[in-house]
Amino acid sequence: MNQEKPRIAIVYATAQGSTRDIAEFISDELAGRDATVELADIDHAPDLSRFDTLVLGSAVHNMDFLPAATDYMRTHRDELSRRDVWLFSVGLGPALRGPIGRRVGRIVPKKIATLRDSIAAHDYRAFAGRYERTGISLRARILYRLMGGGHYGDLRDWAAVRAWTDTIAQSLRLPQPRSTTIHP
Repeated sequence: MNQEKPRIAIVYATAQGSTRDIAEFISDELAGRDATVELADIDHAPDLSRFDTLVLGSAVHNMDFLPAATDYMRTHRDELSRRDVWLFSVGLGPALRGPIGRRVGRIVPKKIATLRDSIAAHDYRAFAGRYERTGISLRARILYRLMGGGHYGDLRDWAAVRAWTDTIAQSLRLPQPRSTTIHP
């Protein structure tokens, strides 16, 4: 019996590249589990009618998805609400530590929650990205420290990304990976 491979579109909106890197990692992981995967930035998103599942990611600025991601979700709301959609974001929240930072990091910003709920997304997950000190104002650096920001640089937790990708794969009943994607 020949079963058709699940068709997955992975679409992302990135500001500085962290979201793209995470989308590429998810794409590699799911393709390694025998799914047909197409990766695209939001400006070149494929026709959704060719896919069963959409994984959509965006950087977070000012507690909202990037405008391109927000516009895309609003424009395609009806089509998205009829698909298996998994959302992720990349920002500072998940990297915050300490009592205040951990609490803030768990909050789903209201604008993101509204978009997530408008399309009945299967799941939403926030990941940390890269946060470089260069170009950050003194005020922003102080706020980052007060909220529990410990260090700068690559704050991504690849084990958390892999665990979430495993959840997607299990939901789609994909086989175990043929090999594990190596990532820094």
